[in-house]
Amino acid sequence: MLEITSLTKRYGKLTALDDVSLRLQPGEFLGLLGPNGAGKSTLMSLISGLKRADAGTVTINGSIATAASSDVRQQLGFVPQNIALYDELTAEENLQVFGQLFGLNRATLKTRIDEGLTAVGLADRRRDRIKTFSGGMKRRLNLIAALLHRPKLLLCDEPTVGVDPQSRNAIFEFLQQRNAEGLTVIYSTHYMEEATRLCSRIAIIDHGKILADGTHQDLLNHLPSREQLFLPLGGPSTAALPDLARFGSIASTDEGHTIGLTPGTLLSAVFTVLESHHVPTSSCRLTRPGLEDVFLHLTGKAFRE
Repeated sequence: MLEITSLTKRYGKLTALDDVSLRLQPGEFLGLLGPNGAGKSTLMSLISGLKRADAGTVTINGSIATAASSDVRQQLGFVPQNIALYDELTAEENLQVFGQLFGLNRATLKTRIDEGLTAVGLADRRRDRIKTFSGGMKRRLNLIAALLHRPKLLLCDEPTVGVDPQSRNAIFEFLQQRNAEGLTVIYSTHYMEEATRLCSRIAIIDHGKILADGTHQDLLNHLPSREQLFLPLGGPSTAALPDLARFGSIASTDEGHTIGLTPGTLLSAVFTVLESHHVPTSSCRLTRPGLEDVFLHLTGKAFRE
């Protein structure tokens, strides 16, 4: 479906994307997870043809896509991070404009507008001007506009930024349904819970590089431990760290200390050490690691939004 090979993009001395390669099979739901400034939007812009790469290629269904290859680009839909709608037009008029740009005939366009507005709960607002819509409603409409021509690949660049919970859930359910019907999706986000909920596969990106790529469990396998013990900041906790080091790796942040427990570690032995240093066990928290821990392990830094 999509093959990205050694994509690089520079802005002066800044390398926004550094030799990125990815391959997507039909029907995959790929989460592009990274903090702000990681290179997610740049990658989306290169795939969609809005920007030219300094090096590398994008291949869609076996054909190399360039800014001039409109027939290849017709196979994808793009939901940009910035809302792309005309405020003075109604919801229906906006969709008519986009449908005509895609070359849809009147009958087909009417059917798809009706289906789309109903699917995202905006059928009763079809004749209202966009300037009266909430941010969440605009983003739902933007999503419909990107799918009017029935693309095989959908790019969603942080589509829930500033969205209310109701609209966010509507977007999630809509995308999950379309993916179940065979639509291939690339979904960029800096919200880990979104990537965990939606995506069958996740690529972690930071400073323009893909750091890891795989299923949720694949990414967790990068970690040396399966359980973590969190200790709050404070004198007793800090003093206990040297004795706790034998139980696993220790990572410290402004919030506290996290011990990645080595598999097979006896919790009774850990708590014996804590008690000997008078660390209140009620202040400790035992958890299983998540995607943020993978990011911390790969970069040595906490995930930043």
